[in-house]
Amino acid sequence: MAKVLTITLNPAIDVTIQLNELQIGEVNRQESVEIHAAGKGLNIAQVLKDLGHEVVVSGFLGAINRQIFDDHFKEAQFQSEFIYIEGETRQNIKIAEHSGRMTDLNGKGFFVSELDKKHLFQKIEMILPLVDVVAIAGSLPQGFSVDELKQLIKLIQAQGKKVALDTSGKALVAAIECQPWMIKPNTDELVESYQLPATTYAEQKMLFENLAKIEHVVISMGEDGVNWLHDTHPLHATAPKVIVKSTVGAGDSLLAGMIHGLLSGFSAEETLKTATAIASHAVTQVGFRIPNTEKLNQLKAQTTINSLSESDANC
Repeated sequence: MAKVLTITLNPAIDVTIQLNELQIGEVNRQESVEIHAAGKGLNIAQVLKDLGHEVVVSGFLGAINRQIFDDHFKEAQFQSEFIYIEGETRQNIKIAEHSGRMTDLNGKGFFVSELDKKHLFQKIEMILPLVDVVAIAGSLPQGFSVDELKQLIKLIQAQGKKVALDTSGKALVAAIECQPWMIKPNTDELVESYQLPATTYAEQKMLFENLAKIEHVVISMGEDGVNWLHDTHPLHATAPKVIVKSTVGAGDSLLAGMIHGLLSGFSAEETLKTATAIASHAVTQVGFRIPNTEKLNQLKAQTTINSLSESDANC
C-alpha cells in the first residue's frame, strides 16, 4: 500500500446534532450529539487508513483545544506533523435531520502568522520524500492567501509528488491554475467559482477545455452521480440508492476512494465504482468509516459505470 500525506489547513471540531426536523425560531430538542475531530483532509486520511494505506496528517491546529485531535491521531494511528499555533481550532455545528437535510454553521477559524506558515512549509518539505501522494483539502484559514496555496502546491510538485485537491471558490480557481494531478469539485462549487453552467458533461467538458490541463477531474453531482473527466476514459457513475443520514464526508470519501483505486492499480471502471460505493456508504452514517468487505461489494454491485462519449458532450 501507499503512503499518503493529507494537508488540512483549516480543520474543525464538528458538533453534529441529530433531530427529527429543525424548526426555525422554535425550541428544538436533540436526539443525540456527536463530536469529532474533523476537517476534509482528516476525513480523507481516515478512509485511506481504513483501506490499508499509511497516512501522515499535517496542517494547522489551535494549541488551546488540541486534545481532541491528539486523541484522534493516537486512536487512528496517524503520523501527525501538524503545526500548533496560538488560539483555538474552530467549531462547526451540523444539524442533521431525519430527512437527510444537513444545516451547517461553520466557524471562521484561527489566524495564521507568517511564522506559522514558514514552519508549515518547512515541515511539508521534510515530509515529501517519504510519501507517494499529497491530498490538500478544505478551506483556507485567515492569513493564508490563495497565492500561498499555489506556492504550497508548487513546492509539492517540485519534488515530483502528485497533488489531489478538494477546495472551492477562489482557492479552487488558484489550485486549478497549478495543474494538480486530481481535483474533486462538485457542480455547485464549479458554478460558484467560474460563474458558468457545469451541471452536464457537455458543460463540464467545455469548461475544462478552457482551463489548465488536469489528469483527473472528478465531479460529484449528488443524486445524479459522479463524472470522471479523463482524456482516454471519461466515465459516469450512477450511485446506489441508500437512506441518507448525513452528507458530511461523502465528497472526502469519494476522493479517498479515487486515490486508493489509482494507487492500487485498479482499472478505471473499478476505481470509480469503488470510490462511488465508499461515498454512498458515507451518507448512511455520521462519520467517515468505510463499510466491511461484504457491504462494500453489495454497494459496488449496485453502482453502474458508463462511458461518457462525444455524443454526450454534444448534448
